[in-house]
Amino acid sequence: MQFIDLKTQYQQLKPAIDERIQRVLDHGQYIMGPEIAELEERLAAYVGSRHCISVASGTDALLIAMMALGIKAGDEIITTPFTFIATGEMIALLGAIPVFVDIDPRTYNLVPELVEGAITSRTRAIMPVSLYGQCAEFDAINAIGARHGVAVIEDAAQSFGATYKGRRSCALSTIGCSSFFPSKPLGCYGDGGACFTDDDELAKLMREIRVHGQDRRYHHPVIGTNGRLDTLQAAVLLGKLDTFADEVAARERLGARYSALIGERCAGVIAPYIEPHNTSVYAQYTVQVDDRDAVLEAMREHGVPTAVHYPVPLHRQPAFAGLGLGAGAFPVAEAAADRVMSLPMHPFLTDADQILVVDALVAATRKA
Repeated sequence: MQFIDLKTQYQQLKPAIDERIQRVLDHGQYIMGPEIAELEERLAAYVGSRHCISVASGTDALLIAMMALGIKAGDEIITTPFTFIATGEMIALLGAIPVFVDIDPRTYNLVPELVEGAITSRTRAIMPVSLYGQCAEFDAINAIGARHGVAVIEDAAQSFGATYKGRRSCALSTIGCSSFFPSKPLGCYGDGGACFTDDDELAKLMREIRVHGQDRRYHHPVIGTNGRLDTLQAAVLLGKLDTFADEVAARERLGARYSALIGERCAGVIAPYIEPHNTSVYAQYTVQVDDRDAVLEAMREHGVPTAVHYPVPLHRQPAFAGLGLGAGAFPVAEAAADRVMSLPMHPFLTDADQILVVDALVAATRKA
């Protein structure tokens, strides 16, 4: 069994993906070829955003978004400690200070009331992470940003395709940043990402920043980076876009079925909670268990792959030791980090696959 089955996906989409790649090989425009503009237009239309700026990775998307907003050394960015390192890493890379606040125990996303309490005169942005495929509470967070005059950047690396109150992730804030890493709901065959915004000036700046701050050849009004998405990766994404809506629907169906099976059969296992106004793309299907290490080992013995997203909150990482935030600073995030584990999730899981996974989970949790 595959934790994420990219091979089956490719076999199903092989003609479309191969044709798209061959076009690039034929025209030879490997950097900023015509597929880039086509992809950006289609992604913007899908999300419902005025602008899409494709970039080299989800990490670059966060960096470029903050550079466009003028984030600098000493600025404070409010975010979550329960996320992948890239979220806090890019803040620190600019010399800014990540200000962590704790998470909701059910959704693992930022708690708006705690965000408001962390605002200071040095706050320049709020960066909610739409974790595991479900969007954060953007109406409340955007209202806080508006009251205090700070931007909101959605880290949507795991939520492309999800909705919040009928609106799509990446079109919910000042700038939305997503990732097209191969294992994401929409993934390429390498690194890739995109920034989304309705702000014309920010879009112009982000386009310049991704090509070394260049607005025309050899003219650089701002400092930038080499943050372009390459044309072959755009071709892969274009080859996948026509079936993406079907894959999102499959993920929703499989996530709901997992939750029903676990609710019926796995006492003590906490399934994902999805807010009624949200849909999730289940970038990960993540549960909470007691004695996780024992459960992981028992699942391995049953031949079921698992993963942990994420075992160490950012404030406990050595790279952020200088913030002086020790154990107990964010109890909800720390408790989640000790208990979460992710089960196989991709659009090509069969009903039999899910029964096998849940059978193994039942046995593993009884053994633990």
